[in-house]
Amino acid sequence: MSRNIPPSPIAGSSRITAPDMGWIFAPLVHEHEYVIDQIDGELPSGLIGTLYRIGPGKWEVGRTLLHHLFDGDGMVSQFTFDGRSARFRNRYVRTSQFRDGMVSGRPRHPGVGTALPGGFWANFARGGGPANVANTGVALHADRLLALWEGGPPHRLDPDTLETLGVHDFGGRLRGMLKAFSAHPKWDPATGEMFNFGQDFTPLPSLNCWKVDRRGRLRRLAKVRMMNMPWNHDVALTREHMVFVLDPYMFDLRTMLSGAPVLDAIRHRPEKGTRFVLVPRNGGPARIVEHDALVHVHVANAFEDGADTVVDLVLFDDFSALRRDLSEFRTRFTDLPSSRLMRYRITAGGRVIETPLSELAGEFPQYDWRRSTRPHRYTYLAGRTGPSGAYDSVLKVDNDTGNTQVQELGSHTYVGEPIFVPRTPDAAEDDGWLLSVVYLAAEHRSQLTVLDARDLAPIAALHLPHHLPFGFHGTFTRRVADPAAPIPHPGRLPIR
Repeated sequence: MSRNIPPSPIAGSSRITAPDMGWIFAPLVHEHEYVIDQIDGELPSGLIGTLYRIGPGKWEVGRTLLHHLFDGDGMVSQFTFDGRSARFRNRYVRTSQFRDGMVSGRPRHPGVGTALPGGFWANFARGGGPANVANTGVALHADRLLALWEGGPPHRLDPDTLETLGVHDFGGRLRGMLKAFSAHPKWDPATGEMFNFGQDFTPLPSLNCWKVDRRGRLRRLAKVRMMNMPWNHDVALTREHMVFVLDPYMFDLRTMLSGAPVLDAIRHRPEKGTRFVLVPRNGGPARIVEHDALVHVHVANAFEDGADTVVDLVLFDDFSALRRDLSEFRTRFTDLPSSRLMRYRITAGGRVIETPLSELAGEFPQYDWRRSTRPHRYTYLAGRTGPSGAYDSVLKVDNDTGNTQVQELGSHTYVGEPIFVPRTPDAAEDDGWLLSVVYLAAEHRSQLTVLDARDLAPIAALHLPHHLPFGFHGTFTRRVADPAAPIPHPGRLPIR
């Protein structure tokens, strides 16, 4: 297995100057499959199952560099634990854009942040809109492993080999204008149902709310028509509602008609305020509650408390800085603007009460998914203790006491989203492990860190002989991926 370090994705760079956090965006030019043989500490014998992680593996199509964090080709990483050892495997999702990169020096479709030459006609009318790069979320439901991107249908993968099986449209139900299936589905642990949404902006702006039953059959719960529809990334779920927090990220039509990328046309319009939209799971009209403008990307859990609805999210201080970090990701994204975990209570009378849960900066909020739709005590985040810099720590926020525990994972590191795995199916809420991919800039490689969720004590570090490019989200299943499954695409990828 080759350990060659790829060339820099940063224009003008010719060598690595360690530690340089920007190298987390270097492309991974191999697909690997191996037993992880360098482990510090000891793997917990009860940690049995498979962790799937997803994110862009490269930000280039042929010889064309892509200019937005969200535009890179989706790559899924698989960590498999059998109680004795751990295996690693990664595969690119064989999307249309990925296949273009195999045979062409440039993309055939624009990205959400990378425009094609030719103005509006080339980017929207003729090309059909941005490429589905399947790089944002990964979900295992009804025995189907799905790679998700919020502007189109998911791609289905083999859960053992990660081989791409094709676009999954739920038996033709995601088609035409109704093809969007977002990257952040939520699950009801009591029913086994998966809930998600998709946004349509033509012919009339609409928020489509989807439910997928335990057998994988999709139906639309509601279609919420809404003028001044903003861009939205995430959704929360309670026992009674799908909960949307719609910040005023509005599309500027004039900018889009100029041929600019979709996300370049977003403007933060604080005078329009934020709308909390509660969509009943069992039918009926949506309830909309107005509030002062917020800036957020991800929500955590939500639940009903009597007649009130409660939702937690990560609040950012500066929209312009966040937007700039996404488009200038190679040099800026490892220093996100200040943020904090917040709780919003929507009362039966239409008031919104906000409560800070932690003052430390963090993102990618996670919690014990067994507590979905119900009150949860603990929230876990990738975070930092200082006012700026990379996320170098895992945070554990006690939502009841206001206490925040911190486990720093070293200087010159970038800590990814921490996924909670319960020790046993009926273990206490914080009795388990946190799994987080950590980039080690000085070594230009990554490790999977295992922490005890009770006190954040390090248990094991699984060292990879290569780096994993910056990733977004993940999921864990007790299902153990078959290590004997055939490797569909071994060896070096011809991506350069």
